[in-house]
Amino acid sequence: MERKKASDFPQEVLNIFDEYIHGEIDRRGFLDRAQKYAVGGLTAAAMLELLRPNWALGQQVPKDDARLRITSVDIPSPQGNGTIKAYVARPAKATGKLPAVLVVHENRGLNPHIEDIARRVALGNFLAIAPDGLTSVGGYPGDETAATQKFQSVNGQKMTEDMVAAAGYSKTNPESTGKVGVVGFCYGGGIANTLAVRIPDLGCAVAFYGAQPPAADVPKIKAPLLLHFGSLDTRINAGWPAYDAALTAAGVVHTGYIYEGANHGFNNDTGGRYDVNAAKLAWQRTMDFFEKYLR
Repeated sequence: MERKKASDFPQEVLNIFDEYIHGEIDRRGFLDRAQKYAVGGLTAAAMLELLRPNWALGQQVPKDDARLRITSVDIPSPQGNGTIKAYVARPAKATGKLPAVLVVHENRGLNPHIEDIARRVALGNFLAIAPDGLTSVGGYPGDETAATQKFQSVNGQKMTEDMVAAAGYSKTNPESTGKVGVVGFCYGGGIANTLAVRIPDLGCAVAFYGAQPPAADVPKIKAPLLLHFGSLDTRINAGWPAYDAALTAAGVVHTGYIYEGANHGFNNDTGGRYDVNAAKLAWQRTMDFFEKYLR
C-alpha cells in the first residue's frame, strides 16, 4: 500500500480525524462530516482507512531485531491501578548500566507503533521502558477504536500515578544508571510535562504535541524540556505561549519548536498525518537532547 501524506487530504478532514481519534466523535460522526470533502474517488470511508494506522508501513525496527533484547515487566503501582505492564528494550550487546528513557503512548495505549518507538530509542544505546496505561483494562486490544474506548474508561488520575510508578521503576531498574528521561506523544506528551512537575530529579522531558500543566505547577519543574508542536495543531498550540512564558519566568531550561505545516500526530509514521521532514528533524533533536542530558 502506498503511504499517504497529510497533504493528500483536505485540512478539514484532518481536523475531523483529530476529533475522531480523541474520542470526541464516533465513526459515523467522522463519515457524515468528512463526506462533503470526498474528492478524486476517495469516499469518507476510504479516507478514514487511509488515515488509520498501518503498522507495517511505519515500522522502522523489527520486533525480533537481533541488536536488541526485549522483555516485559509488571511494575507495582499502589497509588494507581495496582500494576502497570511495560515493554522494555535495550541493546543486546550493551555492557554496564544505561540511562533510561520512559516512552509514553498516545491515547490508545501501548500499540505496535509505540513499541517500535521504544526499539528506536534502545538502538540509541538507552534502556527504553514503554508502559501500557491500559493494563488495568486488559492492555492494548489490537484495535485502535477499541483502544480509544478502553482509554476513556480508565481513571485519568490513576493512570497518571501508573506513569509516575513507571518512571520510578526506570530509575531503580538494576540496568539503569538512575538517570531518567521521558518522551511522550499526544497523551504521552502531556504526561511528559506532568512527570517534569511531579519528579524533581527527572533528567529531562520531551513532549510531542502534549497538553501543558497548570501555570501554578510550572515552578516545580527542574528538568530541561524539549517541546515539539505542529503548526496546524491549534488545539494544543493554544496553550504554548502561556507555558513558554511561565517556564521562562521560572527559569526552566526549555526549547519549543513549531513545525510549519505539520499536524497533531506528525511523528506517527503509521498514519496519514505523518510529516516525514518534521518527524525526522524532531526525532534527531530528541535523541541529541537525551545524549546531552542523560549521559
